[in-house]
Amino acid sequence: MPGQDRRPVYKFGAWEIDLARREMRLNGVPTDVGSRAFEIVETLVQSAGELIDKYELMNRVWPGAAVEENTLQAQISAIRRALGPDRGLLKTIAGRGYRLLGDWIIQQEDFAAAGMPTAEPARSYVTNLTAPPSALIGRNTAEAQLLELLSTYRMVTMTGPGGIGKTVLAQAVARNLLATFGGDGLLVELVSLSDPALVPFAVATVLGLRLGGDEISFESIAREIGARKLLLVLDNCEHLIEGAARLAETLVRSCPNTTILATSREVLRIDGEYVYRVPPLDVPVRGGDGDHDILGRSAVQLLIARTKALNADFSPRGESLQLVAAISRQLDGIPLAIEFAAARVATLGLQQVAARLHDRFNLLTRGFRTALPRHQTLLAALDWSYELLSETEARVLRHLAVFNGDFSLDAAAAVMGNLDAVSVADSLAGLVVKSLVAADFQAGDDHYRLLDTTRAYALEKLRGAGEHREAARRHAEYFREALIQAEAEGNSLPQTDWQRRYGRHLGNVRAGLEWAFSADGDSQIGAALTAAAVPLWVHLSLFGECRERAELALAKLDDGAIDPTRLRMQLSAALGWSLMYGQGRARDAGPTLAITLELADRLDDKHYRLRALWGLCIDQFNNGEFIKALEFAQRFTKAAEGSADPTDLMLADRLLAVSLHFLGDQNGARRHIDRVDASLDLLAEKPKIFPLDLRISTHYFRARILWMQGLADQALRLVEHNIEEGRANGHALTFCSVLGQGACPITFLAGDFDAAERYGEVLFEHTERHAISLWRLWAGCFKGMVMAKRGNIDAGLVLLRSEIDRAGDARFLPRFLLPLGELAACLGEANQIEKGLAAADETLERCKARQEQWYVPELLRIKGELMLKDPQHQPASSVERCFIEALKLAKQQGALFWELRNALSLARLWVGQDRKTDARQILEPLYGAFTEGFQIADVREAKTLLDGLDAD
Repeated sequence: MPGQDRRPVYKFGAWEIDLARREMRLNGVPTDVGSRAFEIVETLVQSAGELIDKYELMNRVWPGAAVEENTLQAQISAIRRALGPDRGLLKTIAGRGYRLLGDWIIQQEDFAAAGMPTAEPARSYVTNLTAPPSALIGRNTAEAQLLELLSTYRMVTMTGPGGIGKTVLAQAVARNLLATFGGDGLLVELVSLSDPALVPFAVATVLGLRLGGDEISFESIAREIGARKLLLVLDNCEHLIEGAARLAETLVRSCPNTTILATSREVLRIDGEYVYRVPPLDVPVRGGDGDHDILGRSAVQLLIARTKALNADFSPRGESLQLVAAISRQLDGIPLAIEFAAARVATLGLQQVAARLHDRFNLLTRGFRTALPRHQTLLAALDWSYELLSETEARVLRHLAVFNGDFSLDAAAAVMGNLDAVSVADSLAGLVVKSLVAADFQAGDDHYRLLDTTRAYALEKLRGAGEHREAARRHAEYFREALIQAEAEGNSLPQTDWQRRYGRHLGNVRAGLEWAFSADGDSQIGAALTAAAVPLWVHLSLFGECRERAELALAKLDDGAIDPTRLRMQLSAALGWSLMYGQGRARDAGPTLAITLELADRLDDKHYRLRALWGLCIDQFNNGEFIKALEFAQRFTKAAEGSADPTDLMLADRLLAVSLHFLGDQNGARRHIDRVDASLDLLAEKPKIFPLDLRISTHYFRARILWMQGLADQALRLVEHNIEEGRANGHALTFCSVLGQGACPITFLAGDFDAAERYGEVLFEHTERHAISLWRLWAGCFKGMVMAKRGNIDAGLVLLRSEIDRAGDARFLPRFLLPLGELAACLGEANQIEKGLAAADETLERCKARQEQWYVPELLRIKGELMLKDPQHQPASSVERCFIEALKLAKQQGALFWELRNALSLARLWVGQDRKTDARQILEPLYGAFTEGFQIADVREAKTLLDGLDAD
């Protein structure tokens, strides 16, 4: 046919894509691309620069075949390698597909005139890379990244700790690359060599070079390779690093078509080298998203696959899957360690392996019989690396084992004692290069860490060398000093910045305390470290841990400590606060805080005097002693008047506002909270004695007070703003209060049950995630309240009642008044009138005994509504007196919202008695007193009722 004598050629600049001859040429010289790669080029150039979806591309090039995405990526890498400096012409659209850039012009050329064949002859290439014995799990991303690198760089070194899977991954990448490489691919295994001088002989043998013994050198090998197209894999270079580096440097310099992929625990450090650090497999995060999240992690997939190969019945679910996740985490996602663990799981079971991982070097043995000796036990794998270290590097590695988590260069130098900082820095750099220490370099925040398995190994070496006690002592003292500095910065740094900078110290603080209170430790250092760590626990809302640590430190503290009275005061303050905020054990918190106050007075420490007074005021709230709480707030105010810190007076106003709010004086509370609010813009530092954010906590209490006064729109706007600032703040306990003190109750009272349900779910999940038990119980109560309001009375009542029962003494906290009142109302809705009235009366008695007046108008209203449901036993006059009493009390309190609610109940009663004029007279002025909030449920209902009365 005539068309067969013509061939289309696409031209752009110096490039030509010849579709008939299947060539891609630069300046007329063909480049090496395989047939599949050329089909991709053909598809892209014919699309005239349009985006081709990656799945469409795979269907066109491999029609009808099941092809993984990494296969496509390998071909894309080959095209980019062929394009060389112009590799940017092939554009990747992340997650979507590819586009060929450039204005390609179509030309036609005659085959016969050119005198050229229509297809290139098949070529055969040499390789000693064998097929993999099993599927490579969890390495698709790493394979794609390495293929991309090999399309750009001729020398790539894969590094990582022993057992990370460098060899297996390198061979998989090399096999994949050979499909489009257009040359030979050879593996040179160096692990069995003991002398760097033997490297050239090993390479020459694999390459099949016929050189005499005296003639074998790096240079002679390079001459023999010449322009040969060659992919050379140098495996296990670390123990022959000098020889491997010389070989690679010589070949890169002298052999233009040779590409080298090396594996080594230490980088070669030659010109042109690109270092790729092989990551561990993906492990499940703590508190992940259930079974699906765990099963999606590659470390888990490997552990399950290898165990199933030995025990076909292995199929973990539920708790068993959680154990799989825990094992994967403890083994840092290291494939070799996971392979060993799988062999043990298949014979001992998950429970035994999980329980014995602390002894992992004895447990994780018996690898594959055919494996290299250094890969037949986990201990042997680490011994191989350790024995290659210099004496100083080995000493530094041992001492780094005292760190549990991240550490800085300064921290590393501190635990080394008399080793100078320069030597420590050099050794640390060497350990990073040798893949025994992981480095994370960020702007102004460089830090390091050991994998758990490496740390366990180094810790055994440290103890064996008799160096552990001194290193642990220096470690604990370093973090005590660091946390003292952190407390000073905690008053000026934003919460999220402080947590990011110092939150990573938590693991090291725990390690320091575990040592200090051990038989080999120093309990006085432990007491000092505990006192210094209090701000860390407070910032992280870890009040339960703070309580346990403070109790232990106080029990161990003796008069031999430096400044024991001050330490006892600090620890008592920490214990009191943690009991109060974390556990709600008010009876225990009060006496502890009283001791703090007595010690602060003895030392004339104004700062801790204020801390103690603050805590004792909150303690009185929790115990229901609101008059005593007000007295402590007034004592705090007097003590703050002489303080050099202006925020102390703001805290005094906040304490007074909260006290008056709960006592039922909303106008007085408003004056004090507004005074705090007006000063917030002047707040340069956070208060030193307040565990929550003063700005945020002012806003949610101000929203409550505004709501009580009938300023609904202002309150709801403040709630929305408060939610955003609470999220951004990052402090778990503060966000609980934002939701539980402000957003949840206010939207519930507004009748916006969609918002109430949403905020309640956020609070419930937040308290579950952070294990904040008291707010978790309240969130459960709130969930039941919303369910009941939305019509599911039975289920809501069951949940509300059970959560109140679970709360125990905590139900006497002020925040539980709302659930207790709603419990009485729900009992009425469930036709359990007598129980509802009993619940209302019991709660009213509580309020009377405690002078907890803020909620009493609503309780009286709920009681009146319950009485209305039982007309045979409750005369209308008693119901009327109940509503009128509530109205008078709400007016005295300055609580316009409660006034309106009670006026609505009374107006409905009178309408039923045909006293419509009285109903209008009681409701109309209160409705008219509202200047905003016309969309909330009660105000809308008042308007509807008044409109109906007007129509009559």
